[in-house]
Amino acid sequence: MDTLAQLAHGFDVALTWQNIGLALIGCLLGTIMGALPGLGPSNGVAILIPLAFTLGLGPTPSMILLTSVYYGAMYGGRISSILLNIPGDEPAMMTCLDGYPMAQKGMAGEALSISGIASFVGAFFATWGLILLAPQLVKIALLFGPAEYFALFALAFMTLGGVSSTNQAKAAFAAAIGLGLAMVGVDTQTGVPRMTFGEVHLYDGIDFLVAIVGLFALSEVFVFLEHRHGESDAAGKKVEIGRITPPWAMVKRCIPTMLRTSGLGFLAGVLPGAGASLGSFISYSMEKRLVDREGTFGKGDPRGVAAPEAGNNAAAGGALVPMLALGVPGSGTTAVLLAVLLSLNITPGPLLFTQNPDVVWGLIAALFIANFMLLALNIPMVGVFTRLLLIPPRVLMPIVAMVSFVGIYGISGSSFDLMVMIGFGVVGWVLRKFDVPLVPVILGILLGNPMESNLRRAVQISNGDWWVLVGSPLAIGLWIIAILGFLAPIFFGRLLRDRMTARRDDEGSIAD
Repeated sequence: MDTLAQLAHGFDVALTWQNIGLALIGCLLGTIMGALPGLGPSNGVAILIPLAFTLGLGPTPSMILLTSVYYGAMYGGRISSILLNIPGDEPAMMTCLDGYPMAQKGMAGEALSISGIASFVGAFFATWGLILLAPQLVKIALLFGPAEYFALFALAFMTLGGVSSTNQAKAAFAAAIGLGLAMVGVDTQTGVPRMTFGEVHLYDGIDFLVAIVGLFALSEVFVFLEHRHGESDAAGKKVEIGRITPPWAMVKRCIPTMLRTSGLGFLAGVLPGAGASLGSFISYSMEKRLVDREGTFGKGDPRGVAAPEAGNNAAAGGALVPMLALGVPGSGTTAVLLAVLLSLNITPGPLLFTQNPDVVWGLIAALFIANFMLLALNIPMVGVFTRLLLIPPRVLMPIVAMVSFVGIYGISGSSFDLMVMIGFGVVGWVLRKFDVPLVPVILGILLGNPMESNLRRAVQISNGDWWVLVGSPLAIGLWIIAILGFLAPIFFGRLLRDRMTARRDDEGSIAD
């Protein structure tokens, strides 16, 4: 009953005209950014962070706007997957398998509607899972001491690459870069400047938001400039929608699939590092084995569209659980959201639910509101969103650059921060050319200082005994999970990625 009372209070917070309007704007912009190939939820949230700060929004309105963008981008990724066989983001890759064949049969509108309903079901149940599971994790987190928190942060670094990571060594290298950048500034315990090179502006360290906007948004602009001779893959392609409303028999047939894969995707999202990509893949794979008795998956089966969409949207909601309850992001996008909370002087973790109940419960209530908004927008307005696929990058990228520069300058009023942002944009572009993931860099900047503080505190409490780091059953358990999470992708990640690619190829879902 206490949880329901807190949720009711959250709706009191969320149901204001400002917050409803921000949720609607976030849903629209998120769907657009998710539909445009190459942007995805991480870039979408990063691009709009300056907007939230420039508008002077408080913690709750800012998070409502950005999480609405997050949910909207997860919805939008299916649009280009179904119509063009071009995944809007990595989790939407599995939607191509049956979505594009349905579009080729003249059932694009029905595929888009089924995927929208499945996205709604997955996100709806994931939000309930967040309500039920996050408070329980908070109770466990209250048992954590400095050694356990250090092990938890290590777990985040060692698992965030996930089983879909292309190379664990590159992920470790990126995390090392982030940890090194976190050391820049005045040491909080000794007062000694570290790696500032005499530059006064660096005494406060690297600003999270400047790094995020540079690494994600500006690097996207630089990638476009490198390949500026190309245009959007959607350009010049005629997009036919057909009937929008699916027959009730089709929806009824997909309901059991949506329910099963929502649970599976949510569990994948809660695991740090697993993310929506794994949720999408295992949802599709399990459903194919369970119900594909006639061999219709990969040939335009609506259940093959519903399964990955419910799975990846449920995983997106599940990834918020460890971020809010433990302060450890469950995915790349939640790492960006974690940076926003920290910049607003809100510390996610076990005390968030007691110290800032308006933020956390207002956010959860807003997720319900945004989910219903997205369902209402994504079915009748499918035709509008599909036309956005024809926007050429030469129009889109200058807008991204403008928002980045104006937003960061509006936040800090410092030209030095603009130069740092450009530097991070160049670094992000270089790292992307070598397929080095960007999320571990951000995670290192975010968690480097608290990780160092907890390590120092643990060693000081134990009078210099380093065995304190494995001195409790909880710490030992976290270290075991961290080691397994780092080694599993090395041994099984390539096999999983090969299967994902092979399944796409074997079922004939590659566009001509």
